[in-house]
Amino acid sequence: MPGDGVGPEVTREALRVLAAAGERFGFALAHEEFPVGGSAIDALGAPLPESVKTACLASDAVLLGAVGGPAWDALQGDLRPEAGLLALRKALGAYANLRPVAVPDFLAGASPLRREVVAGTDMMIVRELTGGIYFSSPKGPVEGTGGKEARNTMRYSEAEIARIAQVAFTWARRRRGRVTSVDKANVLEVSQLWREVVTRVRETDYPDVELEHLYIDNAAMQIVRRPSDFDVVVTANLFGDILSDLAATLPGSLGLLPSASVGGATGLFEPVHGSAPDIAGQGKANPSAAILSAAMMLEQWGEADAARAIRRAVNETLAEGARTADMREPGCRVVSTGEMGARVASRVRQETGREQPVEAAA
Repeated sequence: MPGDGVGPEVTREALRVLAAAGERFGFALAHEEFPVGGSAIDALGAPLPESVKTACLASDAVLLGAVGGPAWDALQGDLRPEAGLLALRKALGAYANLRPVAVPDFLAGASPLRREVVAGTDMMIVRELTGGIYFSSPKGPVEGTGGKEARNTMRYSEAEIARIAQVAFTWARRRRGRVTSVDKANVLEVSQLWREVVTRVRETDYPDVELEHLYIDNAAMQIVRRPSDFDVVVTANLFGDILSDLAATLPGSLGLLPSASVGGATGLFEPVHGSAPDIAGQGKANPSAAILSAAMMLEQWGEADAARAIRRAVNETLAEGARTADMREPGCRVVSTGEMGARVASRVRQETGREQPVEAAA
């Protein structure tokens, strides 16, 4: 689902790299293309038409580019492009959003933070994605005694909290064994339940994993002050939206950050950046996040070697100094969206991990 703006450009490069991985590791991928967001509104009159939703549910995974743009800003409610994305996540049952954020040493200079603060950052943010204030009822505009009012409801059940906590603790076991749970338990009853359930899940099923609790305001400050101290961060939908975008600034570009939304039979894989309509069609978009999202998709299917090869290829391409315009640095060569994708695909096809010069057309 290429979507809007730069979405078609970055998903094109992700598909190119997936094809290269299939050639090297001996698997084949079949894909169909469908509109979503603004492109679906223009073509079919809705941001997530029923026929598109049905096709998504019948697939093994969904690879998405981006949705939205000023062309559809005047639309309201369920007709907005972003409403299609929310509905898709809900339909897929993708309740866990995984956002890895890594800053290797060779990229630390591009961060807005000091190199010594951000270098070595490697965290996984686990955001609950289908509950909380974005989905709970009652919500919407109402008439109040003082005029028009609006309301949204923040609600979580024990079961919803427990299942996202289990995802976080499972990932921590694969990584460095630490979970930070973020809430606002000093003010919100829903956060008090969140803290209670997360603690119980850890004590019952994951006693080997270290757990700390932080309030959302303190967590935001600490992610800026000491990002390399975090391993796995788990939090509710609204707080996760804020923290994952905050953490996305650490490497210096949204174009580097992938995501996976999992939990149902079909996973949704997408870069965290938006549709960037101001640079659409100019070959300036960074395809790295879309390519790394495709790697997460392969990992979900058990193709771990191929996923590692893709991540290694992205890192080696960046380390050699090839950068798209969003990551421009002195001494680096600025390349187009297509050239970046071609360079990564070429490295994936190599049987060894050694760097070799790559000549690729945009």
